[in-house]
Amino acid sequence: MMQVSQEDESVIPTPQLQPLDKHKRVDALDILRGLALVGILLMNIEWFNRAIISLGAHDTTLTGIDHAVGWLIRCFVEGKFYKLFALIFGMGFAVMLLRAKEVGRPFGAWFIRRMVVLLIIGLAHMIFLWGGDILHDYAIAGLLLLAWVSYKKTEDPKAYLKLALMWLMIPIFIVSVGASIFGMFFSEPKYQEMWQNELDIFTVVEQQLENNVEIIPPTNKITEDLDPISAETSSVMPSDEEIREITIADTLEQRKELLADIAEEDAAFMKGNYWEATKYRFSFTGFMLMFAPVMSLVVLMPIFILGFWLVVTEKITKHQEHHSFFKVLTRVGLGIGIPLNIASILIIQHPATAISGVLQGVGQMIFYVGQYLLSAGYLGLVICALNKQKWQKFFSAFSPMGQMALTNYLMHSVILTSIFYGYAGGQYGEISRAPQMLIVLAIIVAQIFLSKWWLNRYRFGPMEWLWRSLTYKKMQTMKL
Repeated sequence: MMQVSQEDESVIPTPQLQPLDKHKRVDALDILRGLALVGILLMNIEWFNRAIISLGAHDTTLTGIDHAVGWLIRCFVEGKFYKLFALIFGMGFAVMLLRAKEVGRPFGAWFIRRMVVLLIIGLAHMIFLWGGDILHDYAIAGLLLLAWVSYKKTEDPKAYLKLALMWLMIPIFIVSVGASIFGMFFSEPKYQEMWQNELDIFTVVEQQLENNVEIIPPTNKITEDLDPISAETSSVMPSDEEIREITIADTLEQRKELLADIAEEDAAFMKGNYWEATKYRFSFTGFMLMFAPVMSLVVLMPIFILGFWLVVTEKITKHQEHHSFFKVLTRVGLGIGIPLNIASILIIQHPATAISGVLQGVGQMIFYVGQYLLSAGYLGLVICALNKQKWQKFFSAFSPMGQMALTNYLMHSVILTSIFYGYAGGQYGEISRAPQMLIVLAIIVAQIFLSKWWLNRYRFGPMEWLWRSLTYKKMQTMKL
């Protein structure tokens, strides 16, 4: 997830390579990386204080300023900044590949080692610190990106852009086709009937959960009627009432299982010692890894290719010459992305959405599209600001933080687990959303100053040094 600094080229034991001059560094990438860390921390801090198993679910207990903060974070931060990081990953990959070609250095084996080391770091992070790690997803997607670059049949940058955009449109196309079919075949009476049925089932399930009613399994008669084998010898089809009972029982069981999973995670991080928490994280790692291939292939890969395209077209490396492009990106991304995100969150958090599967699907799809547009708008906004002298000094403060992105990302987990988890500060579930923002502010300010202090004395952050040393299979020079 974190990009290699261009100064890396000076430490590779190859006589062809020379230290890069300061002006050759792509400062925009470091600044973007530092700003993305701020957004990621704003998003992640909630999930050090709540069960990750319910990731993405809105906390309905929030009120007042806590609700306002939670709503704003979900609307303007959630899902936007890890996508921005993915874009930066693709940019960094392209920079490293092009630099390797310039000096005639083999790239594939070196980059594979780099991703394998990142995967190991990510898994260690997920097991020993925090279960919400995303480094392993970036490592897997990075290997896929290398495979794509190795076998791509064209050098035309326009083809990269078309491929990435088409790739991103696949989920939208599939959902749109399904929604169109639904809209064509569900008339108003059918829709009313479906809504009433969903409402009835939701009401019964909520009442039974409130009363802590035990799940009543379906009767043998209903089970036999639904069994395809017994159906061969029985012409009796289950009635609507019997199907309703089965649906209620299944829904109630699923809800209770989710509540039990949340309670198990809460107990591991509220009451357990470090060993108990680590055992839970180890078991949770298997659950998270099931989603890694889909996350890497469906979400990250097309964004990586977009980042690759931004570099090979020199739009990011010479962004001053492409100001009009980023200006349009800002206007379109923010102009459309902000209304879409606001609309989607209003739909998703409406009480009716908890009942209606259709509303859930509509809200989530609008949110999905809005995330990409707003991420693009943020990118354009920052680059446009960097093209103006008065903003350069402000944003340059985030550059050292971005150069030490891996170290700073992992330090977020060290700091926040020390505050929230039961084996340390014991504040799990105790600090609400608004005060969490003060913690974020303190961490970001500290990391801005500490990163600058560190890089005035050393060439890399501590974890960046470890990553490079393992990648190059040689201890790297640390001091300037």
